[in-house]
Amino acid sequence: MPKINENKCDGCGTCVAICQKCAIIMPNVALIRDELCVNCGLCAKICPVGAIE
Repeated sequence: MPKINENKCDGCGTCVAICQKCAIIMPNVALIRDELCVNCGLCAKICPVGAIE
């Protein structure tokens, strides 16, 4: 499962917009909902600041 590095996440929302399963929410920084995530890795590839590992 991808993990969010909260120190790197700037809250841009790019990962929220790209997630096809709506598994990422953005209260302040990105938060991945493990029950919805299918581990496709798209969010990690698209994150402009490398906050998703």
